[in-house]
Amino acid sequence: MTKPVLLSSGIRDVNFGNDVKVVEPVNLYGCSIGDKSFIGPFVEIQNDVIIGKQTKVQSHVFICSLVEIGDDCFIGHGVMFINDVFASGGPARGDKTKWKRTKIGSHVSIGSNATILPVSICDNVVIGAGSVVTRDIVRPGIYAGNPAKFKRSIV
Repeated sequence: MTKPVLLSSGIRDVNFGNDVKVVEPVNLYGCSIGDKSFIGPFVEIQNDVIIGKQTKVQSHVFICSLVEIGDDCFIGHGVMFINDVFASGGPARGDKTKWKRTKIGSHVSIGSNATILPVSICDNVVIGAGSVVTRDIVRPGIYAGNPAKFKRSIV
């Protein structure tokens, strides 16, 4: 039997704001995390991710490259962000020119196990647990389902 190549997770090349809390184990690299934010355990945040101030990222979240999250957001357990939409029929296989950006506004809450494709989400939005966001959201409110659809305004 051959031995596997072991790669270590950890924290490297991260720009942390003031009073950030991180619960290990995590895999954070090449990203920026704003003041007073919280990162739960078993989270991976990749290169070129920006997380705003006072944002809470719960456990088991994957935030891929090219995602920007605003201030005062909540990212529930198990949320997955996607930057490769398989535009050529399969994975980009390292061709980062095929990756797409995601921009999440401020005061956005994303429920557990939601999947966020490369989209733009405006401020003051709630995404229901288990939802799949496939299109830009330009109107504040509550969205849920697969694909996520507007349900009602936030009172």
